[in-house]
Amino acid sequence: MADEITQAGPAQRDAAKQDIETLEHSTTPVNNHGQTLPVSAMDPEHRARVEKSLLRKLDARCSLFVLIYILNYLDRNNIAAARLKGLQTDLNLDDTQYSTCLSILYVGYILMQVPSNMFINRIQRPSLYISCAMLLWGLISTLTGNTYNFTGIVLVRFFLGFVEAAFLPGALLIQSKWYTRRELTTRNAILFCGNIISNAFSALVAAGVLSNMQGVMGWAAWRWLFWIEGAVTMAVAITAGFVLPDLPHNSRGFTAEELEVAQLRMIEDVGEADNDSANAGVFDGLIMAVKDVKIYLMMLTFTAYVVGLSFNAFFPTLTGTLGFGYVPTLLMSSPPWVFSCLVSLFNAWHADRTQEKFWHIVGPVIGGMVGFIISMATDNIAARYVALFLQASSYAGFIVFYSWISSSFPRPPAKRAVAIALINAFSQLGNVAGSYVWNLKDNGYRQSYGIVTAMFGVTIAGCWAFRAILNNLNRKLEAGERAWETQPDVATHTADMEHLDSPDEALRLQKGYRYLV
Repeated sequence: MADEITQAGPAQRDAAKQDIETLEHSTTPVNNHGQTLPVSAMDPEHRARVEKSLLRKLDARCSLFVLIYILNYLDRNNIAAARLKGLQTDLNLDDTQYSTCLSILYVGYILMQVPSNMFINRIQRPSLYISCAMLLWGLISTLTGNTYNFTGIVLVRFFLGFVEAAFLPGALLIQSKWYTRRELTTRNAILFCGNIISNAFSALVAAGVLSNMQGVMGWAAWRWLFWIEGAVTMAVAITAGFVLPDLPHNSRGFTAEELEVAQLRMIEDVGEADNDSANAGVFDGLIMAVKDVKIYLMMLTFTAYVVGLSFNAFFPTLTGTLGFGYVPTLLMSSPPWVFSCLVSLFNAWHADRTQEKFWHIVGPVIGGMVGFIISMATDNIAARYVALFLQASSYAGFIVFYSWISSSFPRPPAKRAVAIALINAFSQLGNVAGSYVWNLKDNGYRQSYGIVTAMFGVTIAGCWAFRAILNNLNRKLEAGERAWETQPDVATHTADMEHLDSPDEALRLQKGYRYLV
């Protein structure tokens, strides 16, 4: 990445900048000799205008991630709604086979995440990679509607997870390359609202399709559900290749000045350019990640969290325990997720504002535990429906957890790419286990609720231990230790971007860095 920046000659960059500025009628600050000033020496007011323009364009482009995540989650979880309208009966699946259909998706999902993120970190056009992956998973999703037995649907679900694995870790990595630590949690929350909204939106879409498409052209309504949603995914995939951003040094649709500010922002945030060394090997990021004990604690903690959140795949079924009919059950599944989206956005905004992580994760987890306890303790319909709102709101901490991963493994990006994917991939074992947790149907799933309550307790303990580790590392940083080892060529690039006299001066930029707790 650093090599590409230095390969672009000053004359080429100045010419491109002049063309864009002529079109936009904007001016770049110059000194008394008519030379363009470096961004680091830019007038603060002009820098603020450039940064505002950069963020406006970036937010607009990254907003497509929300729609993609909605479709990603719809294609993955629409099997739960299809089950209510005959999928399990038509394919002659028993409860264990149905649970296997749910869990097999996560096998492919787990296997592909780390290799995919390692690949994304090394390519120059991640937007095209995600677009192609989306096109492929949309096609595979439509094939679910063409299955007739257990073997067929298991194979389709495995490959669906295998291809879908590219999206979430890749989107999180791309956003971590553009947004600072004071912005990332809120942007991740906006992204994850795609996840949350999909829980509400999927119920509404499913209600419409499953209620009106039964017998159309001789096919069951649940088959139409997969065909329609898969076709929409493929249509959006084509658009994604043109809209999604790439990297801060080569993304289309930004001025050269905006791209330079984008790179400088990441240096100022952490004290080092967000580049891997030119001498780094393909597996260096993986090796650095597996040597870091913090990753293993986050893997176990996040997995416990995911087991606790496994109710989302069974949410229409859990809503059905309130005793209402099929369509009212699907419609009543939506409001808790709308509430969860609002809580998540506020929680993420406040986490960014205060630069605090622990309580912004633990608080929603405690709220979810209260919801689980209410569901176990009473048969009152109103109380159990309120409990579903509390359970859904526990997703708010889940979102902050992802930004905690990025901020805890800031450099080099190869290590961060593996950390995001490895922690997320391992945590999917929680979804595999969770698909069997909810087979315990007796007494309104009380045993299942007991298990997820315990898992949330483990989550709180793991977060507390991780905070203790980061506090200890911060004390070492205050004593003069380095947070990570900076490679010479990366230090040189940092110095060039900051217009410093030597790489040694660039290394001193890290002295103010502290882990967020």
